[in-house]
Amino acid sequence: MAETVGEKALNQPRRIDAMREIGTTGLTVYGGEIYEEFLPQLSGSKLISTLREMRENDPIVGALLFVIEMLVRQVEWRVEAASDEPRDLEAADFLESCLEDMAETWADTLASILSFLPFGFSLHEEVYKRRGGRTRDPRTNSRHDDGRIGWRKLPIRAQDTIDRWVFDPDSGELQGAVQVALPDYRERILPLERSLLFRTTTTKGNPEGRSILRSAYRPWWFKKRIEEQEGIGVERDLAGMPVIHVPPELLARNASGEDKALLNELKRLARNIRRDEKEGVIFPMAYDEEGHDIYKLELLSTGGRRQFDTTGIIQRYDKRIAMVVAADFILLGQDKVGSFALASSKTNLFATAIGAWLDSISEQFNRFAIPRLFGLNAFPIEDPPKLCHGDIEEVDLTELGEYISKLAGAGVALFPNRELENFLLERANLPTMAELEPGEEEEPEPKPTPEEDPDANLEVEVPDEEKPGEADDGSKGPVEGGPIPEAKRRRRLFGRRR
Repeated sequence: MAETVGEKALNQPRRIDAMREIGTTGLTVYGGEIYEEFLPQLSGSKLISTLREMRENDPIVGALLFVIEMLVRQVEWRVEAASDEPRDLEAADFLESCLEDMAETWADTLASILSFLPFGFSLHEEVYKRRGGRTRDPRTNSRHDDGRIGWRKLPIRAQDTIDRWVFDPDSGELQGAVQVALPDYRERILPLERSLLFRTTTTKGNPEGRSILRSAYRPWWFKKRIEEQEGIGVERDLAGMPVIHVPPELLARNASGEDKALLNELKRLARNIRRDEKEGVIFPMAYDEEGHDIYKLELLSTGGRRQFDTTGIIQRYDKRIAMVVAADFILLGQDKVGSFALASSKTNLFATAIGAWLDSISEQFNRFAIPRLFGLNAFPIEDPPKLCHGDIEEVDLTELGEYISKLAGAGVALFPNRELENFLLERANLPTMAELEPGEEEEPEPKPTPEEDPDANLEVEVPDEEKPGEADDGSKGPVEGGPIPEAKRRRRLFGRRR
């Protein structure tokens, strides 16, 4: 078989530039607009408007997005220093002060970032300020007056205002976005070096990601149509279907203009009959020579229940919509089915998914926003601090207590352990004990005086088999076969006491 031109080129010895990109991701881009959606009704700006309708009108979608936002809002965020060096600790304190010194709170900023879940992406511009104390100028107004540069705000650039994306013509890498929005609808260039782009997925390098509601579009579309038909059916069953009998000449093809106008008016009357506070019809009484009605209006009543149960159909689509984002636990109990174990496993899976999304948020800050911030301030550090998040779910105290009891029952020496005790107290929202410095021993409780407790200094007789004796090598220690003193046994099993 003859070789193609491309194969001949590959077989020719040549020098390959490893720094030059050869292939492309295959992203479908025309004029900066992404065309990866195969459904015409969801291409371009139509997708954003459809996703807005799903988010704002559908109760299941609104419920799952509300649950996600509330769970994320209660997550603890912390700043971790690169080391225990004073300059790294100072850098961590500076980053924490910048997060607390923005025009919007961190919780509100995080809520706007979460819009990348329903829309697939969320673009935020980094706006800085010089911290000059309390001033009237928002570019210098700050709680701090150290003269350093901090974040003023991280405002969102709404998804429906992004007109197109800017890519490098040679490498195809994303360079920024073009925004067209109120009040002047002029084009604004948003460079990627001054922005944070949050996405649910980076397939093909698509800057628009993929909405978590995209797979729920089909069940949502059918559910919407069935609910509309259900509403029309309920209204017609209550009011009855209007029927107007008219003379045949009104329906003839060669009807006059007046007859056609009259027919259209009667059609409008039939369509607009409603059972509400404005109900009522004024209709002419017209008879022929024999006394029969020329025009007649009547309502046909329903013949009974319909063959299809629309409630069950709509519930099926609700489950599919919630199942797309592993949030079908919000429907548990509505059908009088579902065990606690099933609910626990589903919520754990949902919390794991949210934790992955929070990881992507913190990664954007740690890779781009934080290094830019410290680059503007010229901090003498090698590694900047990192922004980290806590757990989504709270530890179940009952399960934790049972686990600790089983460990203790298996012979594991857990206490005294100041770090473990503080962890358990924190889980129960109880006050913790002060940490001991390295090498510092915990002071024993003072013994009561004889005046305070007359029985305090009474000696307790110890049996001979429990008294320490001489070991075979002459050193002091427990008698062979006797019990190990409590202090030595604790150090042996648990390690050095901290």
